[in-house]
Amino acid sequence: MRVAFHTLGCKVNQYETEALKESFKGRGYEIAASGGAADIYVINTCTVTGLADRKSRQYINRARKLNPESIIAVTGCYAQISQKEASDIEGADIIIGNEDKMRIPDYVEEFLKGGARGGHIGNIKEVSGAFETGRLPGPDSKTRAFIKIQDGCDRFCSYCIIPYARGAPVSRPLTSITEEAQALINNGFKEIVLTGINTALYGAEKGFSESGGVESVINGLNSLSGDFRIRLSSLEPTVIDAKYVKKLFQYEKLCHHIHLSLQSGSDRVLGLMNRKYSIDEYMKIVCALKSFDPDYGISADIIAGFPNEGEDDFKKSLEIVQKVNFCKVHVFKYSNRKGTASANMEGQVGGAEKNKRAAILMAEGERSARRFFQNNLGGTKRALIETFLENRGLYTAYTDNYIKVYIEADGSNLNYLNEFVYVRLTGFFEDGMKAEVC
Repeated sequence: MRVAFHTLGCKVNQYETEALKESFKGRGYEIAASGGAADIYVINTCTVTGLADRKSRQYINRARKLNPESIIAVTGCYAQISQKEASDIEGADIIIGNEDKMRIPDYVEEFLKGGARGGHIGNIKEVSGAFETGRLPGPDSKTRAFIKIQDGCDRFCSYCIIPYARGAPVSRPLTSITEEAQALINNGFKEIVLTGINTALYGAEKGFSESGGVESVINGLNSLSGDFRIRLSSLEPTVIDAKYVKKLFQYEKLCHHIHLSLQSGSDRVLGLMNRKYSIDEYMKIVCALKSFDPDYGISADIIAGFPNEGEDDFKKSLEIVQKVNFCKVHVFKYSNRKGTASANMEGQVGGAEKNKRAAILMAEGERSARRFFQNNLGGTKRALIETFLENRGLYTAYTDNYIKVYIEADGSNLNYLNEFVYVRLTGFFEDGMKAEVC
């Protein structure tokens, strides 16, 4: 039987989908392309915004139209938070919560044997805390591999539904992480991306045996054999500070790039968001990174139109983007999530104003990235070749500070896929830069 997967949302969902693929393959199922015809559809959903909810519902309906006789299994955060809503969608056969996600093959096979349509959603607050992982991806995957090191969050930012969908923090044992990483490296992967719901909370739960936080993971991976690099998907300024970030500079395999969520440039709005840092503390982290390497790549999230965000608050967010040469700014319009503290706040910003502010921030974010590219122009970086665009004669790669580069194939570089090369950045191009091999 053929199984197709569709994944929405974060890198943790992506990792978990890949683990599920391996589990199904181990049982003899054939993996179909996303969006193709299949006997079974597994839809790994997201609920971080109202748009994510809508997309989750759309993909459930789309799967049913692709094959009216198929089995549709719905999992992820939308399924966890909105079980009844997901169950009411015509065509959703099995609804599985986040705590039981890795049991989807079992639930599908039970259904195939005549099991009833229904849900398998536990109380996320009562999860035991055991860290569950799937099988390793096979050697036919891409150059970059994700490793989930942590799950859950207890920061309870006032706008965020994720703690209710993922539960309390739980960390993966270091030996399990390093064993998976070494196996991936042995299989040819050249970039290991550490991901989690809040990676900065690694090891923070009471009674966890490892100490040192996420630095202990980087230290463990940095000592592994092989030519590879380590990338952190994100660090939360609600957890770490400039002093902690400086500890990471000693690890030569760690990429000079970090996603550092900002959310707002206004201390007043950060307080309303229940973010546990000030703009001064955020900028100290930025300064530490840029002092270590002026070309350090920093990306950020910003929410436009949070409740009670006034014009002065918005201007402060804009000023931060103008001040910091971010390599990428992700702008989100505030989405009211039922069950969060901000859902009932007064001073909700209207849709038209949110759209206006988001558009201004996105335009400023593009200018910020342009300045970052300008600072790197003419420089030499080590890049990992990921794809070859045959119809355009271009290789694509990422530098360690997260610049997407395009390299023209000239006949002498036909074996560059999944290889590190040193490149000189020669100009702006599409969503990144043009480069030539040194």
